[in-house]
Amino acid sequence: MALQAPAQQLVTVFGGSGFLGRHVVRALVKRGYRVRVAVRRPDLAGFLQPLGVVGQIHAVQANLRYPASVTAAVMGSDAVINLVGIMKEQGRQSFTAVQANGARAVAQACATVGVNRLVQISALGADAESRSVYARTKAEGEAAVHQIVPQAVILRPSVMFGPEDTFFNRFASMARMLPILPLVGDGAAKLQPAFAGDVAEVVARAIDGTVAAGKIYELGGPEVMSLRQIVEDVCKVTGRKRLIASLPLPLAGVMARVLELVDTLTLGLLPDELKLTRDQVLLLGQDNVVSPEAVKEGRDFAGLGIAPVSVEVEVPSYLWRFRKTGQFETARPA
Repeated sequence: MALQAPAQQLVTVFGGSGFLGRHVVRALVKRGYRVRVAVRRPDLAGFLQPLGVVGQIHAVQANLRYPASVTAAVMGSDAVINLVGIMKEQGRQSFTAVQANGARAVAQACATVGVNRLVQISALGADAESRSVYARTKAEGEAAVHQIVPQAVILRPSVMFGPEDTFFNRFASMARMLPILPLVGDGAAKLQPAFAGDVAEVVARAIDGTVAAGKIYELGGPEVMSLRQIVEDVCKVTGRKRLIASLPLPLAGVMARVLELVDTLTLGLLPDELKLTRDQVLLLGQDNVVSPEAVKEGRDFAGLGIAPVSVEVEVPSYLWRFRKTGQFETARPA
């Protein structure tokens, strides 16, 4: 059966006010979809309104830890997108509650109201056997979604970059603050950063119905970079000459435990740039790239006909603010 025109369809986006969410909402409204943004704090989602025309975007309250609110947000929708994920546990926002049980709650709500088009954002490296709780719960969320809604499209992006990212911006901020940059492990872990706008385009195509349903796609950018290379490039772009010190994984784990304790004792007042968890240490110590199987089966950007934006093209366009004199910086590196 042919789908209705986008203007006649309502898409609910859980986590639509987050980093990836704003890119997804932009991609959807450009196609003409009506968008319901389901977030814990609708009053903080007003910045999305200018992305569409009057009445095209509407924010509602929903919390993945409360299934009734999830079902209410899904009611009347033609398609649903779940972008919610966390990198650090805080209070009741645990990995299990948000990434495993939360994904299950969204899928169950879709099944309850009869929505078959569901897009679940997971993460490259999701693994039910991983030592990382983050990676394990991502895999548990995937399994629950496909069990309840077999037609769901699951996307596994690598670490994402864009003007509001918390990866490249974090290293740039650290380079501005610290004379020495600690690097987890020897910095040899391989990553394949993906532009958030490209990931959002895949999400929108899945809602359009042009992405094969029921599959897991792995989304990595055109460059495979080591963690050390990424930090060195950030320092180069921001004009900061800094010493990069390798921290063996056991020592990095101890440092993360100390920082977790300090963050707890200061009631979360530790600057975000200095926060590090033991789970993040585990993630930064392993490769995070698209698998050969996904490439062979066309479950990547190339297989979807998308030429992804490179780090070299996009990242310098927003890291200039970390230079000593911003975009007018012409002096030699500090």
